[in-house]
Amino acid sequence: MTASDFQTVLPEVILAVWAMVALMVAVYTGKDRLAVPLVWATAGLFLALALWISATGQGARTAFEGMFIDDPFARFAKVTILLSAAAVIVMAQDYMSRTNLLRFEVPILVALAVLGMLMMVSAGDLMSLYMALELQSLSLYVLAALRRDSLKSTEAGLKYFALGALSSGILLYGASLTYGFAGTTDFAGILSTLQGEVPLGLLFGLVFLLAGLAFKVSAAPFHMWTPDVYEGAPTPITAFLATAPKVAAMALIARLVHDAFGAVPGDWGQVLAGLAVASMFLGAIAAIGQKDIKRLMAYSSIAHMGYALIGLAAGTAYGVQAMLIYMAIYVTMNIGTFAFILSMERDGRPVSDIASLNMFSRKEPLKALAMLILLFSLAGVPPMVGFFGKFYVLKAAVDAGMVWLAVAGAVASVIGAFYYLRIVYFMYFGAEQEPADSRMAPVQWALMVTVAVIMLAGIVNLFGIEPVARVAAEALVR
Repeated sequence: MTASDFQTVLPEVILAVWAMVALMVAVYTGKDRLAVPLVWATAGLFLALALWISATGQGARTAFEGMFIDDPFARFAKVTILLSAAAVIVMAQDYMSRTNLLRFEVPILVALAVLGMLMMVSAGDLMSLYMALELQSLSLYVLAALRRDSLKSTEAGLKYFALGALSSGILLYGASLTYGFAGTTDFAGILSTLQGEVPLGLLFGLVFLLAGLAFKVSAAPFHMWTPDVYEGAPTPITAFLATAPKVAAMALIARLVHDAFGAVPGDWGQVLAGLAVASMFLGAIAAIGQKDIKRLMAYSSIAHMGYALIGLAAGTAYGVQAMLIYMAIYVTMNIGTFAFILSMERDGRPVSDIASLNMFSRKEPLKALAMLILLFSLAGVPPMVGFFGKFYVLKAAVDAGMVWLAVAGAVASVIGAFYYLRIVYFMYFGAEQEPADSRMAPVQWALMVTVAVIMLAGIVNLFGIEPVARVAAEALVR
């Protein structure tokens, strides 16, 4: 390893060292008494790394002979991942303390999962891709089964683990096919073999790789774990699953198709378009009958991943830019929404059934208004920022000549609006009953209101993320 290699991976090294040192210190000293300081210290480290990565990164460079890529695309995704992870663990701390779930392992497992995500978006080789993916996945399996005295949480962890192992097997089969036909695991090397006639085995490898990664973003028809895991996992872990890992997996798909298979966009574009349509319609239709808000958010995330995949299916730099903007908006909306879901309780016990929100606006008018703004944004109602996220990906599809895909996205968006607006109806015009309580820590309150304000104020220029996303996309699609 050269000095420049080490400098390129320094943020990841710092995070890995922090996770290991924090683990040893906590085990041999205060254990769970150190949980709260560890949460805040880990969140502080995430913020510091996000600032460092955004401030110091210039141009593109590789480390370890192309296995690790640091470019504007990776930096955009990393900053989004770090900021969302910091927000989620800080807003989850109060809930986990109250429900006796805050173990010292939680911030350490989150840090290791985030380390895997940072490596995923910088992967330049099939081997580094798999290592990063498994580091993230193993940490998330443990987090999903965190509540050991709960049958649902244990079931969620087991389902996630079993289906995750299956998806890893599919991914590895695709990687072995790709290596067999290309003779290399390096993305740049795979790309150089795609000149002239493309071997059929290589395309099969690509399809299996995409199927394995589709599981990680919970795209239909590889979504089967999502509703059960979202419902069964502790709510703060559900909030984490719904944000940072989605950005990492979506960025990894973009990296794979453009860096390794960029010469055959027509082939993988069809696969991604199919996944996008299946995800949008399944997410929109299956969510309509849900009675639990966490299951509803699971189907919502499946639909949103479908919209983001539209941007990638376009196969253009503008499409990647649209996907990055969409993911940044999606993560922000989810942080605000889960800040509210974390606060829902009745008689001191957490609740997540939608019916408990009946006439909530009478009891908490300001929180109901903030939630209304967030739900309208998730539904893509103008002039909320969520509308512009959908506008970008649909425009990317139209510009790429995939008008049918844009039309499908618009139809699915209209269907999906129903279940978001149904929650608003319950909050303002629902059945006369005593609504759930909403007990928010100051951090949750601040995050929810801030995100609601962003959904309205962001329509001016999306807080300047558009040109940054353009630079990131152009670095990837050369």
